[in-house]
Amino acid sequence: MSLYTPRAVEPAALAALRSVDDAGRPCLPYAAEEDGDPLRCCLRPGRAGERIALVSYAPLRRWAAAAGAAPGAYDEVGPVFVHAEECGGPGSSGAWEEEAYPFERAGALRTVRRYGTDGRILGGRLVELPGLDEAFAEAFADPAVALVHVRAVEYGCFHFEVRRP
Repeated sequence: MSLYTPRAVEPAALAALRSVDDAGRPCLPYAAEEDGDPLRCCLRPGRAGERIALVSYAPLRRWAAAAGAAPGAYDEVGPVFVHAEECGGPGSSGAWEEEAYPFERAGALRTVRRYGTDGRILGGRLVELPGLDEAFAEAFADPAVALVHVRAVEYGCFHFEVRRP
């Protein structure tokens, strides 16, 4: 069981992304050809035949707008897979119960980026999985850290967010 709570893409953001993504492009749903696309709406791998979309997502921008922060150049837009229609979110239809964290495969590399309340990056760390609990504990030991983002090293994809407990 994980010590920190992974946060999926928020429902309001998903509703917007399913129309126009954070890079200004229309959402183009398609039927998944095989299992495995990492869905950021429900934090589980997609299944063949499900209607999904690959969209551009700016998680820090959206958090900053709600928090009144200004991330400046640290604002990033990157690819994420989501269900093309509402799905019920994490905990529905076989989310990540079998793993400590979503999409955690032993030996995979992740970046854990730390952000302050002003939206500026406070550093980060490369983590070989497993190892996220230790990275989160280290990040939140700094009282200036408000949230962390977990991203894939290979494609830079946003995996999930963890906020200060």
